[in-house]
Amino acid sequence: MSVYEPGSTIQRFEVLHHQVWMQSPVTVVSDDGETLGVRLDPGSPFTFPPHPFGPHPWSSQSAWGATVVLQLHRASDHYAVWKFFDADGSFLHWYINFEAPIVRGPEGFETDDHGLDLIVRPDGGREWKDVADLHWQRVQGRIDQDDVGRVLAAAAEVTDLLDSNTRWWSRWDGWTP
Repeated sequence: MSVYEPGSTIQRFEVLHHQVWMQSPVTVVSDDGETLGVRLDPGSPFTFPPHPFGPHPWSSQSAWGATVVLQLHRASDHYAVWKFFDADGSFLHWYINFEAPIVRGPEGFETDDHGLDLIVRPDGGREWKDVADLHWQRVQGRIDQDDVGRVLAAAAEVTDLLDSNTRWWSRWDGWTP
């Protein structure tokens, strides 16, 4: 298993049907072998290799926008926890990105976004985002019914963690870029 050195640049590969669909560089913030924390910075370039499934939904974008994002990935979770900051470093919100568990490699890690997202505002309010994407990804063949079940189970797990105030990522509450 690859453990990445803090401060190093690695690649985040979005892989669909065993082929890279998108990649971008991220900077390692922390890695203990179980939880990987990486930083996505404004202007980080996106690369979209040709893919038999067609263009990636973000293929019209050449780079990440104006926010700094801390992305926290645990080895077997079907979601990552993202912490968004605006350009001046002010905390905006938490963002739960439901995705495939990461697979580590020598150049970086692989995952695949499953569309469903949950925004958690600083006041604790929640907003589900892209709920219909889960259905459309299944219809389009990006994911199968088993993946849908795993995403829904992960959504229930995250909701329980938030409801019970037992978020494993609370140790990152004070982290800033």
